[in-house]
Amino acid sequence: VQLQASGGGLVQAGGSLRLSCAASGSTFRNYAWFRQAPGKEREFVADINWSGGTTYGDSVKGRFTISRDNAKNTVYLQMISLKPEDTAVYYCAVRRFYSSEYNYWGQGTLVTVSS
Repeated sequence: VQLQASGGGLVQAGGSLRLSCAASGSTFRNYAWFRQAPGKEREFVADINWSGGTTYGDSVKGRFTISRDNAKNTVYLQMISLKPEDTAVYYCAVRRFYSSEYNYWGQGTLVTVSS
């Protein structure tokens, strides 16, 4: 299984970015995004299940939208109204069917929001 994340970059506060993560090797029940800022613990950002049900971390509700394309085994994270505190490495993760944890993680993509 390989997860290839892309779409990170430098953006000004108030701007937007869309991250993508393509999974190869299998089909997954859940896709998720996490992030980790320098010196901080990893933080849950969003999750989407097979039927499209979503969950968001409190800090991104109303600004980030997670979606998936099951035919392409790809998950997206649309981020708007970005803030400097959104600066982090963003990781995608996947959970297999009948698993209670995220089984595979991507390599991360850096998002930097300037003030």
